Amino acid sequence: MQLYVMRYALCVFSIHGVVMHEVSVALNLLEIIEGKCREEGFQAVDSIRVRVGRASGILPEAFWFAFEAVKKDTIAGEANFIIDLVPLGGLCSRCGNQFITKETYILECPACSSTSFRINQGYELELVELEVN
Repeated sequence: MQLYVMRYALCVFSIHGVVMHEVSVALNLLEIIEGKCREEGFQAVDSIRVRVGRASGILPEAFWFAFEAVKKDTIAGEANFIIDLVPLGGLCSRCGNQFITKETYILECPACSSTSFRINQGYELELVELEVN
């Protein structure tokens, strides 16, 4: 068993324009995993870890369900699929407050109510770790 750490931003695509968003992301993830395993000579994937931002537009439960469905009869067929949820966070330009919230969207700084802030986390959709053999 070998731990293979990587960071990929996942791209979304659709098949015939009528695919549930999470299914297309799961298919794209599987394509990346299969390509990387072929390239590196691995035969099986034991574990997959992804980071999903709260404001990424991905529903974690639907993504998990979709990946469990598409991984069957593939190199990742027996893999444990782990989703780490990343909260939404930002930095206020007015007061300098660094904040993290459990909300999906934020309209103002929680400290000073300014609408001048920069989101610096929460939009992630990354493949961060594969455990392979």
